[in-house]
Amino acid sequence: MGTSVCEGMGMKVLVTGASGSVGRAVVEGLLAAGVGVRALTRDVARADLPAGVEVVAGDLTELASVDAALEGVERMYLFPVPATARQVVAAAERAGVRRIVTLSSGAVSAGYDTVHHLPVEQAVEAAGVEWTHVRPGEFAMNKVALWGPDIRAARVVRHPAPEAVWCPVHEQDIADVAVTALLEGGHHGVAHTLNGPPISLRDQARALASALGQEIRFEKVTPQQARRRYREQGGFAAAAADFLLGFVDYAGNPTDPHAMAHFDLTAFGPQPTVHDITGATPRTFAQWARDHAADFH
Repeated sequence: MGTSVCEGMGMKVLVTGASGSVGRAVVEGLLAAGVGVRALTRDVARADLPAGVEVVAGDLTELASVDAALEGVERMYLFPVPATARQVVAAAERAGVRRIVTLSSGAVSAGYDTVHHLPVEQAVEAAGVEWTHVRPGEFAMNKVALWGPDIRAARVVRHPAPEAVWCPVHEQDIADVAVTALLEGGHHGVAHTLNGPPISLRDQARALASALGQEIRFEKVTPQQARRRYREQGGFAAAAADFLLGFVDYAGNPTDPHAMAHFDLTAFGPQPTVHDITGATPRTFAQWARDHAADFH
């Protein structure tokens, strides 16, 4: 990540969603750049953030805690909470925040997301601040929730579309782009869409097997069987099952899950923004698998 045009030295940045996978990496990137960091998290005792971070308790739905966290802050990394986005951004303006970098979604770029990330983007754009949106596509981290239970229990991946090609993006790439936009000039008024190198689901399973040093079997199941399994797992897998398996589109309209078998993002490839902004080649899924092998043991 380049810092040749760093404008953030000597100031404090508020990182919301600081204990999440991206937020944590943003915190670490800012610390490495020598920037003061205040981290907003719901549970300070369990946050386990690096030394040198000012950790404060708060929630983006509890506006009094946001007001307190914003004191003395000049820039902010904003985790998306649409219900209170306008109030949070207004509080940031009142506190003197001059730049906001928003964690958004590639679904906004594609025109699918009009109800979750887009309203947060609109709230930020309507404010009198510099803004940048970071729009990752598929989070590689999703595989921990989706595939982790079956890999840990039986070293198996169950999915109806082994040859479907996605472009999972490493959370560190997302964070690196966000940190660059927070600290350097030239990103105001821009939405950066990020993807990782394209790879089939079967090859993702192979990459995880290589990282673990153990065989992982890919079992092709029907869309209905996969949906049933995700719902049994609960959490993110259950909540996102219909969308991720092709039963509905982002707006919740019914679609044909069998079309997922031919899903291929190869034509999109890695969006150039990771390299263009940070100077680094987008991290591969194989690298992500090595970084997260412990999550699948």
